Amino acid sequence: MLIAQRLALGFLVLFVVSLIIAAGVDALPGDLCQEMQGQGATVETLKACREEIGLDKSLPVRYVEWLGGMLKGDFGTSLANGREISELIGTRLQNTFFLAILAALISVPLALVLGVLAALYRNGIYDRAVNVVTLSSISFPEFFIAYILILFFSVNLGWFPSLSNISPEMSIAEKAYKSLLPALTLTLVVVAHMMRMTRASIINLLASPYIEMATLKGMTRRRIIVKHALPNAWAPIVNVVVLNLAYLIVGVVIVEVVFVYPGLGELMVDSVRKRDIPVVQACATIFAATYILLNMTADILSIITNPRMLHPK
Repeated sequence: MLIAQRLALGFLVLFVVSLIIAAGVDALPGDLCQEMQGQGATVETLKACREEIGLDKSLPVRYVEWLGGMLKGDFGTSLANGREISELIGTRLQNTFFLAILAALISVPLALVLGVLAALYRNGIYDRAVNVVTLSSISFPEFFIAYILILFFSVNLGWFPSLSNISPEMSIAEKAYKSLLPALTLTLVVVAHMMRMTRASIINLLASPYIEMATLKGMTRRRIIVKHALPNAWAPIVNVVVLNLAYLIVGVVIVEVVFVYPGLGELMVDSVRKRDIPVVQACATIFAATYILLNMTADILSIITNPRMLHPK
């Protein structure tokens, strides 16, 4: 019952978000027809342009038409270049997911290892040092961290390219190499949250009776944490990992712009500059749907892994 409620609430939130996206995009300043035709445009040509691309219709009419197309899987046509939006976002969506997956492959194991070690050496020098470093990294905005990484690893050391201009023809290894700096930027932003949740969950379990029994039996602290505490701490850890995966996919916009990464975030920013309303709506809706879906997944996983929520009295 709770899972069905979460699914229904997720679809309701997505519908409300689509309304907000449509209203927000419509409120963007500027005129696409004026930008396309330049300063020499006349009132008549601007009117004809708006009628041709449908901008003369009211916002509710355009929203209903757009929503009907989205439900059929039709994202519409770009107003800036006349291409199908599905063609524009296809490869870029794959690139965004590739970057998010690469960042997750780095950040999730790193956060788990750091969290377990922080719990193992609680209140020690290592614990304090890791907390200071990770909290410092999460306190800085993404673009600042990105420029710092570019300065050290691209400009000073020359290890990685400053621009992540990947293409479908590249191998996975070459894509990973050119995408490593953006992935490291995202890693530094999300690893602190996952690490601290892992540390807190394990420390909370260390006061449990079965942990005390294992200690009395003479087991080492490392074995107790890895073999007994960590498996029972998976529920909150998995929840926060899924939430951070949602951020990795949705929060790539700034990182993609800084590194000129050909992903969905950069496409959305370029479309905002061009006032290409259908493309902006499609990109924003995909980001919103992904974030809501992963949040629903986190809620469902927390319900499944918690018997008290799965079988309420």
